[in-house]
Amino acid sequence: MKTDKAKRYIVLGILFFLPVAFLLMLYPAKHNYDPLNIVNNNVSDIEGFISDRTDSVALKGHITVLGFLGKRPLDKMIAASNLKELVYDKFKGFKNFQIVIVVPKGTENDIKALKKEINTYEDLKYWHYAFATEGEIKMLYNTLKSKDNLGEDLSVSDVFIIDKDLSQRGRLDGRDEKEVEDKKPAFSVYSYNSIEVAEIKNMMSDDVRILFTEYRQKREGKFENSDSRRNRELKEDNE
Repeated sequence: MKTDKAKRYIVLGILFFLPVAFLLMLYPAKHNYDPLNIVNNNVSDIEGFISDRTDSVALKGHITVLGFLGKRPLDKMIAASNLKELVYDKFKGFKNFQIVIVVPKGTENDIKALKKEINTYEDLKYWHYAFATEGEIKMLYNTLKSKDNLGEDLSVSDVFIIDKDLSQRGRLDGRDEKEVEDKKPAFSVYSYNSIEVAEIKNMMSDDVRILFTEYRQKREGKFENSDSRRNRELKEDNE
């Protein structure tokens, strides 16, 4: 009887601590946390674009993963599937999160077919397709900072993180700890290759989490940017 009761307490303890452990994994520890860098300001909004849904779609006020699938979106099935499985499924339901895929007008039928492929078990209510003219898509892309040009078919493998204030987020120094220790050359990260599973699963997912942490801390009045944190730490070291 005592053994059964002990087992019951162990199971209850595991059930209680699992959500706590999940939250600790989801949000970076404070001593390891640095805000996600703003790499570009004043990204154009897309209010004039046509949404695949009845409601309008906009970037402002949302944490957005922005992608461009071009004139042949069905050819970009791998990129769309990676975003769905490695990003959307992790962050769906988080406040103001969305994925927006920009495509040219005239691809509506291809998008319907794409939806059937990736919307296997659910309606992706936080995933939007935004239809626009070629000129509108090029103008939007020109407001982004990227190391790659938009393709002739208006597609690019890279996806971008846009914050609520239309600022593009990334890393001014994209090196990991080992690369810093090995004194590898610094490089900036403006976007994330949706074809590279490791890059989306690790780097991009971490960066989206960091951005959610920033907004959570701002709501709680606990947010410090890099400069204020550095000044506080120097002051504490001198005390």
